[in-house]
Amino acid sequence: MKIKKLIKPLILVAIAGIVFVVTVNYYVKSKTNPSIYSNEKELPKSNVAIIFGAGINNNKPGKYLQDRLDAGIKLYKENKVQKLLLSGDNGNDEHDELTVMKTYCYEHGVDTTKIYVDYAGFDSYSTMYRAKNLFKVDTAILVSQKYHLNRAVYIGDQLGIKSYGFVANRGIYGGYNYVRFREYFAIAKSALDVARNRNPHFMGAIIDINGPSNYTKDEQ
Repeated sequence: MKIKKLIKPLILVAIAGIVFVVTVNYYVKSKTNPSIYSNEKELPKSNVAIIFGAGINNNKPGKYLQDRLDAGIKLYKENKVQKLLLSGDNGNDEHDELTVMKTYCYEHGVDTTKIYVDYAGFDSYSTMYRAKNLFKVDTAILVSQKYHLNRAVYIGDQLGIKSYGFVANRGIYGGYNYVRFREYFAIAKSALDVARNRNPHFMGAIIDINGPSNYTKDEQ
């Protein structure tokens, strides 16, 4: 009997959760789609492009990350942006995204004085919060795959960074349908993070994007 009494409340909670996720996704996507670009010629210029970390393999960028880096480097070389802010996870020696990312940019022709490194971009919200509050970014082009850009642009706009998304999709990705599905829940979580003004676990010293690069410095 007790189990039967619990079934209805659990169903109602599940339905409410689904409605919340669907509603938030519709709102976020409708609000941010106009700020997402696939063609760099149509993309507004900005001082900085923020490139989000992703998987690495044997100290080389994985497919997702390489495409993000190549897209950001292209914007730099075509003078769409003047600087690159690389943000990711270097939590341990086996998964040091930032060293891989900044080395790749250097090896592909980006001036190291134009590369800034955020060593504690453990999730998209932390990346954008730190970009605003530590790197003093007020306008940025966000470089990632299409599935991720609605969330990233929404977070940036809500935190006070005028954000434009640039689609880094190049070819086919393994597990892409899964990450697209997971993104529905990630968008809902980010809306809650924004609503409660979540503070990232790690902050650090200010590294103004208009000041000297921290390319050669240790973790901040």
